[in-house]
Amino acid sequence: MHADHGQAPEEYFRYLGWKTTIIALTFLGLGVALVFSLGLGSARVPAADVLGSLLGAPSSQRTDAIVRGIRLPQALAAMVAGGGLAVAGAVMQAILRNPLGSPFTLGISHAAAFGAAFAVMLGSGLTTSGRTAVTIINPYTTTAAAFTASLAASAVIVAISRLRGAKPETMILTGVALGALFTAATMFLQFFASDVQLAAMVFWTFGDTARASWSELGIMAIVTLGCFLYFWANSWNYNAIDAGDETARSLGVRVEGVRMTGMFLASLVTAVLIAFLGIIGFVGLIVPHMFRRLIGADHRFLLPASLGGGALLLLLSDTAARLVLMPHLIPVSVLTAFLGAPTFLWLIIRGRRT
Repeated sequence: MHADHGQAPEEYFRYLGWKTTIIALTFLGLGVALVFSLGLGSARVPAADVLGSLLGAPSSQRTDAIVRGIRLPQALAAMVAGGGLAVAGAVMQAILRNPLGSPFTLGISHAAAFGAAFAVMLGSGLTTSGRTAVTIINPYTTTAAAFTASLAASAVIVAISRLRGAKPETMILTGVALGALFTAATMFLQFFASDVQLAAMVFWTFGDTARASWSELGIMAIVTLGCFLYFWANSWNYNAIDAGDETARSLGVRVEGVRMTGMFLASLVTAVLIAFLGIIGFVGLIVPHMFRRLIGADHRFLLPASLGGGALLLLLSDTAARLVLMPHLIPVSVLTAFLGAPTFLWLIIRGRRT
């Protein structure tokens, strides 16, 4: 009997150690990937020079301009966006108790695309440069419209859920309906748009981490970090809801309130990131599933793992997108879609076999 009591804590600490190790390795890999990402591109910079520039060591103006002026904001934007979208996806999957829960299956990204298209149609300011490039002169108008539309979609989901009792299936079905509605509305605007307006609408939907300036990066980081801390503080509540609403209520969890607040904040993170960078798909859907298989569904560990894993995945994708057709740059959203769809299918097939 005494031996059993001694063995239980040992197994529990081994259980904690495995999860903590995975999270630590993920963030360590993120740091290594950041250094190499800053050195890769049409102009190669050795890792030692990258570290020197980041640490403030004497280095050439060319190295500082490439590393800190051009690539660092883009890399940090990829990390913040990847981590924020993955955490938002993990929370939505938990509170909806649905593996397909994500910012994109709930129509939030479709709403952002409509908001941006609407701003372009109203004349937010467009210009063309060269044969193919389209620049939006006043991107803040487009960003504000995309953000407003995203939050409006989230508010509709929350409002209908309150009327219908905040059931998970109600939120999912509402999100699917809103996604179809906003997609149709965007297509309607595109049908009447001029060639330049249509090009601008399509250009905005390409998720591109190079769009974010330092001030925009600061806003994204503050919102993402603040919401993550709230989510992490509610890890036990999400674990309880994952076991079922009745079980959660018996443990004293205010299920409806936790679900509504979590849904709103996850939508807020998504809206901010999408508004500044454009639509980046599959990160919020794939990353939580990957780490759930590695370390389980305990949100005390799943949320920080998703934060680091999402940041790592999008940083690697952004770096690959910069290199695959060098010197041409492709939007990171194209690569995440190519990688995300087959990975998700593989997870589904593997899940059915196990």
